[in-house]
Amino acid sequence: MLYALFDRDRRIGEPASTELGAWENALRAGLVSDIPVADEQGGQVLPPGLRVRRVDKNSPSQPE
Repeated sequence: MLYALFDRDRRIGEPASTELGAWENALRAGLVSDIPVADEQGGQVLPPGLRVRRVDKNSPSQPE
């Protein structure tokens, strides 16, 4: 299973084998300035529109 960073419905990050790996890829690529952490209620604090979700291993290797 692979994960990648999306801005709304457009993939902007390279895939990784874990959600954390997807955030780390985005951090190294300069797409985010920090890896999100949980807020006081236990939910993630994410920049607006950004999320990590599963991707198919056959999806294009370059974000569109």
